[in-house]
Amino acid sequence: MSALIAEDEIVHEVDFVWLEDISRLDYVRQSLDRLPTRRGRPAYHRDGRMVGYALLGPGARPSRSSGTFRRRVFWLLPHDRDTDPDGLYATGAPAEAVDARTLAPGSKGHKTERSEGGPMSSSAARGTLP
Repeated sequence: MSALIAEDEIVHEVDFVWLEDISRLDYVRQSLDRLPTRRGRPAYHRDGRMVGYALLGPGARPSRSSGTFRRRVFWLLPHDRDTDPDGLYATGAPAEAVDARTLAPGSKGHKTERSEGGPMSSSAARGTLP
């Protein structure tokens, strides 16, 4: 969950790879995953789809016990607002969600009026919010 991601855990991020146009998304979910490499597209084992992922710089060190790197992965589930605008998250957003436009390497991002389903959301722009 984004609230549980500390900025000292993401200091070695150097860039993000976005697999979709994030300007069309009100929010993305983020998590820190244990991955075998600093760079490259990670395997994805959740429902829904991966939207992006972080790349780590050469200063990132693997875990001594597992040899893995902690990297952020950005994702969405089938019941998220982008695919179900009148569903569970017509307003509000999941705990691990942030507005992707507030993200930067080494910065965990935050929720905005748009990510919470307010007037700036794409749902509101489509006229689907009350």
